[in-house]
Amino acid sequence: MVTKTPKKGKAAKGTLVLTRVLDVPRRRAWKAWTDPKDIKRWWGPKDYTAPHIDIDLRVGGKWLYCMRGMGLDGVVRDFWNTGEFLEVVPLEKLVSTVRFSDEHGNPVPASEQGVPGDWPEEIRETVTFEDVEGGRKTKVTIREAGIPGVMTEMASLGWKQSLDKLTRALAG
Repeated sequence: MVTKTPKKGKAAKGTLVLTRVLDVPRRRAWKAWTDPKDIKRWWGPKDYTAPHIDIDLRVGGKWLYCMRGMGLDGVVRDFWNTGEFLEVVPLEKLVSTVRFSDEHGNPVPASEQGVPGDWPEEIRETVTFEDVEGGRKTKVTIREAGIPGVMTEMASLGWKQSLDKLTRALAG
């Protein structure tokens, strides 16, 4: 297993941890999380779409996602995020950096996307996949370190809504 150390930035603010049990085997949950066509079906909170998903799934590989929806300012906009995979353990674990970006993957401050809070240069996201009920279901755990306190509740809500969409996509 190869890993990379994330770039230094401001100190982490807090860690958000969410868990969801998906009613599918781990192989299907992994595919839903790593296949751009699948991700487009569920990425983003309620009423958001994902018009662009690009993934180079390997250590050192980059990803670039776009969510389209209503911003805190009441304007529909595209919210771009990018990152680099630090660890990829197929069917078990994904670790990556996450940062706000433009449509080309160039870093931008959170404020440019209308997102409040004192964000570090990048946050670290870890997603793990575990068998449940003899492999008939999958427990997915998401950890994001570095989210400013002012955004913790909103980030948690966004993830919960995204996971609701994922659950519906996997059921349909």
